[in-house]
Amino acid sequence: MSFWLTSRLSFPPLEDALVEPNGLLAAGGDLSPERLIKAYRCGIFPWFNENETILWWSPDPRMILFPNELKISHSLNKILKQRNYEIRVDSAFNEVIRACAAPRKKQAGTWIHSDMISAYITLHEMGLAHSVETWIDGRLKGGLYGVTQGKIFFGESMFSQINNASKIAFVHLVKQLEKWNYSMIDCQMRTNHLASFGAREISRKEFSHILKESVNYPNQIEKWSFDNESIE
Repeated sequence: MSFWLTSRLSFPPLEDALVEPNGLLAAGGDLSPERLIKAYRCGIFPWFNENETILWWSPDPRMILFPNELKISHSLNKILKQRNYEIRVDSAFNEVIRACAAPRKKQAGTWIHSDMISAYITLHEMGLAHSVETWIDGRLKGGLYGVTQGKIFFGESMFSQINNASKIAFVHLVKQLEKWNYSMIDCQMRTNHLASFGAREISRKEFSHILKESVNYPNQIEKWSFDNESIE
């Protein structure tokens, strides 16, 4: 690793990120709100295992979703129209992030450990991290969380306890962000799951260009409230 962070809130240029592993840019530092906000505004995010050095990433290409490019499968569209669920926002952030951290099939551990949980709960309390939740029969069954800066939503993780619960929350999020004129949703790394929704890879250069144009809009420093009819 060529760049170790100090107490200064600075990061190396994104072009210095490694090709292998893709996007590894720096190590060290802390998870203070100030550093996390600085990182996101630069297009950088933390990702590391518990009890290991903090690692900071800026992959190239970058997986993103433009809200107006959302794709909804026929089967999911039928589920959305059934309306046998309730979407809540920022009502159970702590529960959502802890559910995202729970062990999953074919996964040895989780990168959402106690330090990360504490850091993002702090961002939530500052009004900069949000959860979108799917409730069924009064119980939290799925959802997601992420960080906002300006007109960008930086997605972090999602979970489902029943089929399609996180997908329902994700579609409502994207539809609402489109109404709010958000530029893009940062999905970080490619997955087939996100690609099925229309997410695609763009170059780091293009991502950085959109980022610079979008992060300087005023933040909504408050709990979110979605429109009653965010699905049309």
